[in-house]
Amino acid sequence: MKDNFSTKSADYKKFRPDYPNEIYDFIKSNAHGFGKAWDCGTGNGQVAGKLAEFFYHVEATDISRNQLKHAVKKANINYSIQPSKKTDFKNDQFDLIIVAQAVHWFEFEKFYAEVKRCLKPDGIIVIMGYGLFKSSPGIDHIISHFYNNVIGSYWDPERKYLDENYQAIPFPFSEINTPEFQQTYNWDIEHLLGYLRTWSAVKHYEKENNYDPVKLTEEKLRASFGKKNRITFPILFRMGKITG
Repeated sequence: MKDNFSTKSADYKKFRPDYPNEIYDFIKSNAHGFGKAWDCGTGNGQVAGKLAEFFYHVEATDISRNQLKHAVKKANINYSIQPSKKTDFKNDQFDLIIVAQAVHWFEFEKFYAEVKRCLKPDGIIVIMGYGLFKSSPGIDHIISHFYNNVIGSYWDPERKYLDENYQAIPFPFSEINTPEFQQTYNWDIEHLLGYLRTWSAVKHYEKENNYDPVKLTEEKLRASFGKKNRITFPILFRMGKITG
């Protein structure tokens, strides 16, 4: 698993979008128990914090020590530095295993072997994330140019899985039908610019060129976006259980 998010971890917590409450309601309606959950690739603990509201205990793992330093703190969350492909968890102990905006970085076969080992027979596995946001046509045009043409060559190959709505990711489980989810915000321009600067391709560009590429599009984006505007993230969401 790559670690693209140990730098500027506080910005990641500050600017990244949340997931809608409807997602957690849907998870609750499909879970068979609320004893233990594992949030793999937890990052800043955004999802772990929500799970802790209705699971007795949450294990949250990541390979980034810096991300975990900025993670949500709750008494029933235990954070640990562990890779997705090999953990010290016991067999058959989790009612839920979830990965948010991280599974595309994993070694799928090895991670899924861990899932099948650690998940209870009636437990559920969820992979979720969010795709490229949409706003007005003018803003979308600016963002599309920035995304594809300015920083396009700096995206890791794994980014394609997000562009494909996680549908091309292997998912060797009995899949549960899920509704479509989205998350809408009224962000101010500074929040949007801060969010763009958390993109891994922006970090790669800046590292190679010693220049912040967001500055190349900032003037046009400010003019089109205004002080505040509406943006919508499509939520990528798949849920399943162990077959047989």
